[in-house]
Amino acid sequence: MKLIKWLNLFTLGCTLFISMASCDDDDNNSGELKLGTPTVTDIAVPTATVLSEVTACREDIDMGRTRIMSYGFCYGTTGTPTIHDATVKTTPDNGKMTASLTSLKGNTEYHVRAFATLYPNGIIYSDDVSFTTNAQSTISELNDYVPPTYADNYTDIADWNQRNKWNLANVHDPGIVLAEDGYYYMYQTDASYGNTHIAGGHFHGRRSKDLVNWEYLGGTMKSLPAWIIPQLNEIRKAMGLVETTPAEKDFGYWAPCVRKVKDGLYRMYYSIVVPGYINGTGSWGERAFIGLMENNNPANNDGWEDKGYVITNASDKGLDYMVKPDDWANCYFKWNAIDPSYIIDKDGKHYLIYGSWHSGIASIEIDANTGKPATVLPKPWGTANEIAPYGKLLATRRMGNRWQGSEGAEIIYNAQTGYYYLFVAYDALDVPYNTRVCRSKDINGPYIGIDGTDLTNNGGDMLPVVTHPYKFSNSEGWVGIAHCAIFDDGKGNWFYASQGRFPKDVPNINASNAIMMGHIRSIRWTKDGWPVVMPERYGAVPQVPITEKELVGNWEHIDLSYSYGKQKTSDNMTLSADHKVTDGSWKGATWTYDAVNERISFSNGVEVCLQREVDWEANPRTHTIVYAGYGSSKTYWGKKSR
Repeated sequence: MKLIKWLNLFTLGCTLFISMASCDDDDNNSGELKLGTPTVTDIAVPTATVLSEVTACREDIDMGRTRIMSYGFCYGTTGTPTIHDATVKTTPDNGKMTASLTSLKGNTEYHVRAFATLYPNGIIYSDDVSFTTNAQSTISELNDYVPPTYADNYTDIADWNQRNKWNLANVHDPGIVLAEDGYYYMYQTDASYGNTHIAGGHFHGRRSKDLVNWEYLGGTMKSLPAWIIPQLNEIRKAMGLVETTPAEKDFGYWAPCVRKVKDGLYRMYYSIVVPGYINGTGSWGERAFIGLMENNNPANNDGWEDKGYVITNASDKGLDYMVKPDDWANCYFKWNAIDPSYIIDKDGKHYLIYGSWHSGIASIEIDANTGKPATVLPKPWGTANEIAPYGKLLATRRMGNRWQGSEGAEIIYNAQTGYYYLFVAYDALDVPYNTRVCRSKDINGPYIGIDGTDLTNNGGDMLPVVTHPYKFSNSEGWVGIAHCAIFDDGKGNWFYASQGRFPKDVPNINASNAIMMGHIRSIRWTKDGWPVVMPERYGAVPQVPITEKELVGNWEHIDLSYSYGKQKTSDNMTLSADHKVTDGSWKGATWTYDAVNERISFSNGVEVCLQREVDWEANPRTHTIVYAGYGSSKTYWGKKSR
């Protein structure tokens, strides 16, 4: 069963609408709060409705002895589930709390308990109740499924006057947030096939209810923010340099990251790259800035209010900026103010994560109220100690070498595993672009790869590989798959979004590598708590249970392990009914199936997670089963052949 993201909400119990009871010794199971045994109704796979009564001791609430942090239900296929199983959050209303359980499988017994987290009393649970779901018709649901029909080669609708037909065409470096109105909102780098976007401002947005069909909204920033050039020249003056006024069209508008801070407050961090050199030929390139916009309702695409300067590039070389622009390993700047990611950690602190190439990925704490740095930043040049407030190193590919070949950090926290996950884009963005991930128990590291490499203190190549250029049969495949957004749906389902590019020199397509289609993929989690990204794009295929019988037959198997700029292709692998691999690179291995968690374990030590997804290469498109998994620091993708 998929696990749902569970967050502690700092909510005072006295503000919640719960029933009050007099205090006596058997008033409830915590001495302060009582959760009634749940009742389960409206069971219709894959969902069911659950309700529980909530009563509290009036005197304890009134005197502030009970601080109620969060409420919800936890459920699973074994008795007495806890918050480490699937959970769903809710808030009591007039003494009752209700929620919808999701991702239920047919003909399965489940157990559910209400829970509440209290301060200082910890977690309390209701009694356990069980229920059994109805049998589910796999054939009927999948036969009724209609896959997406939009074309991946969108050159015939790439023009600006066709933007209402774009759907996921012309997407680059997407950032995605789920808003209060139930829409997913996506914002992106200024990039499009033929640069058709330049008519519509910057940081273009679109939205979707289902992650498949997207409505184009237009630019969120109409022109270069008024603060950019004054801030640039303030720094230049302090450095003893003459003022400059680059043309607005020459600035770069890159990599917005959007987050919901709370109801009615959304923040978008963006990066703007200044063109030119610091002081003419022979000097290093000019700096970038990270700025901030806020909105109380992203449905109002014109409602983004610019809040100004957040941070800029910092150099530990003082004023020694006469570094030749091709002296990559000796960059003038230590930190590059590109590619922001924003996170509120499990303790409620706010952080900006940023960095592109140069020394690696950095972290700085942010003031929750302003969205700006928590401490006043010094001038952005000086010694390493003087610029220390500009960031703490989280991960680096090459310690001491400033030409990292890494950028586009994205950071999330998964309460179910207890880890922070740092996703990073590697290599050049045209073809070789690939995604890596590492993790840490602490927001500031150390971040460790799946092979045990300490990316924070020692540096090194990050593993595992999460995405990589690839090609299934009957297609040209995809390259340039990185600079991702990681997000969840509030129901335990996680997703990966990025651009994907066509390979270079595809016949009959002019500048084929400039085609950038938005890719959204499902994420599954291994039993060891590592995220695997599905090889086929998300298409809202019904997630009916996958039976062992369906696994028998031929698969397209890809060893997705790293090879710079190489599109990894598939070969055949055959699984037999007697649990043997009878063909392909794993021939001779045996396999077993965990139907509850939908994972195949092979005798060579590899375990893969399964998912129903769209077979995008089929003609006509249909549904299929895919897998992704890790083994011995390698990555594997696969798709059931039809």
